[in-house]
Amino acid sequence: MNPGVLTDEVTKKFAEKLSSKITDQLNTGILILDTDFNIVMWNSFLEVHSTKVSNDIIGKNVFEVFSELPERWLSRKLSSVLQLGTPNFCSWEQRRHLFELPHTRPITTDCEFMAQNCTFLPMEESGKIEYISILIEDATDVCHYQGQLQKALDKLALMSRIDGLTQIYNRKHWQESLEQEFAKARRHDKALSLIMFDLDNFKQLNDHYGHQGGDQVLIEISKTIGNLLRVEDVFGRYGGEEFAVILPETSILGAIELAERICQTVANTPIKFKESNIIATVSIGVAQLTERDSHFESLIMHADDALYIAKNNGRNQVCSGSDNELLKQVSA
Repeated sequence: MNPGVLTDEVTKKFAEKLSSKITDQLNTGILILDTDFNIVMWNSFLEVHSTKVSNDIIGKNVFEVFSELPERWLSRKLSSVLQLGTPNFCSWEQRRHLFELPHTRPITTDCEFMAQNCTFLPMEESGKIEYISILIEDATDVCHYQGQLQKALDKLALMSRIDGLTQIYNRKHWQESLEQEFAKARRHDKALSLIMFDLDNFKQLNDHYGHQGGDQVLIEISKTIGNLLRVEDVFGRYGGEEFAVILPETSILGAIELAERICQTVANTPIKFKESNIIATVSIGVAQLTERDSHFESLIMHADDALYIAKNNGRNQVCSGSDNELLKQVSA
């Protein structure tokens, strides 16, 4: 035998053995498929994490061995790699996992399977693509901490919109919402109404029960009124003891009906504070957007004018107005 040929064979066997050792040491799954998507080879990473045995899976179709795989979607992806001869990729952000491989991270996640980044590579043999290599990277840590970061960002975003005491929208966010609803109502020729209300005699209430009692009243009234509103209504603390509700696609009559219900419900709902039952009332102003209103602040002014009349007329009542004209007064 030619010594050169013998040397080549020894070198090839050594290279194959070395390659096998390297792939088995990697902390990445390697799965080799033929053009019919049958499993040709895999490494120790997959054997350990899948709890399957090599002798039971080599030569079998990948969709038979891993029945959880999205066959239609993955078949198209693999066929694209074969036909175009170009790599393809699927991140955990697109699909959290393809293969149901339990993760071994000592962290709490919302899924028992490892998040995965999967790379699909064409492999040539004698100038022709004969195999596809699937590289499976464990992205569980990245997925988990990215999720934690997003939750923290969402919480910060929510805190920037929420009043710390009452847990309803703060004035800044509420006013931004009114500006948006004003623009939508104008664009689509829809009704838009606004309710503004004050707690009656709040200073005396604070003086009698202390600021803790006053805070408790603000918190409980916010909860009570929140339960009377629709999902699309926007409830906010306008300042101090003053609140406001944006009512999209609502006429003045619908707004007055809700305002009366708010007024009556607040007056009939005692607030428990220490050993006392505090009876609070509200004065309410209601306004509807008109054709002459060129800015959202006009709607605030109309509702505020109506609120002023309600307070001057004895409090604990609803007053509605628009364009500075008194439309209707309703006793609670």
